Amino acid sequence: MNFRPRSRDEPEINLIPFIDVLLVVLIFLMLSTTYSKFTEVQLKLPVADTDAQRDYPKEVIIAVTAEGRYVVNKSPVLGRTVEAVAFALTDAAKAGKDTVIIISADASVAHQSVITVMEAARRAGLTQITFATQSSAQAGK
Repeated sequence: MNFRPRSRDEPEINLIPFIDVLLVVLIFLMLSTTYSKFTEVQLKLPVADTDAQRDYPKEVIIAVTAEGRYVVNKSPVLGRTVEAVAFALTDAAKAGKDTVIIISADASVAHQSVITVMEAARRAGLTQITFATQSSAQAGK
């Protein structure tokens, strides 16, 4: 028999599982937290300070009025559907797929009206789209 006193090891706390659990909780909280970016956003568009306006030889200018009516190269579009706008864009795009669509929308127009123009351009196969704005100096007049 062995009657010698045994040396006792001090209990040791293993921190690795604790750290793993904390990391999982931290990741869960980061992914589930919502951040409110737009609590009070007041927008007044479109105004932009840009360089000199480029001259596009193959351009189609489509204007969207505040009431949501469309005008393609100074010709009014009959109807407000995507199909009517796509037909007008296809008719006006003489350069084919190289045509640049310039959307000149009123600042107070509904967002859906601009999306309708973009969808019509996509259906017409026209992928080069830009937006016309006014400079902040002109907006004050």
